[in-house]
Amino acid sequence: MKADDNKYNLQTLAEQIKVWGKEAGFQQIGITDVDLGEHEQRFQEWLDQGFHGDLAYMAQHGTKRSRPAELIPGTLRVISVRLDYLSTPARENDITTDAEHARVSRYALGRDYHKLIRKRLAKLAEKIEQVAQQLTPATQDYQYRAFVDSAPVLERALAEKAGLG
Repeated sequence: MKADDNKYNLQTLAEQIKVWGKEAGFQQIGITDVDLGEHEQRFQEWLDQGFHGDLAYMAQHGTKRSRPAELIPGTLRVISVRLDYLSTPARENDITTDAEHARVSRYALGRDYHKLIRKRLAKLAEKIEQVAQQLTPATQDYQYRAFVDSAPVLERALAEKAGLG
């Protein structure tokens, strides 16, 4: 297999990942590199100005938030997904302005989205791994990790770079 063939196959794989992601129920799938240099600087300025308040965990982990390859060595790409969770419109009688009553947020009414998304991501990763092993040398070691609000990464910046918003 020539290098050009491999590049074509990897591009085809990226397109296929988006199809598989849609089949898994995600509304959008984007793939990006891991260069978050501009976001890293803005995040550090945000921390330096104390905008994280009492959320001390935001200042932990050093540059791992903006350098995914420090969190998971060897990371070259990040796949970001969007899932419209419990997106049915609210019924008019579900909306209240009465200070004596409260409503539970609609996303909290369904299954834990962390588990739902993580399960779908795991299935997507298995498909990717099966095909990727056919495209590269057998000595290549594949690793992945599904994050759903569970890792110190700049997930919004990665999603933005991947074209999700």
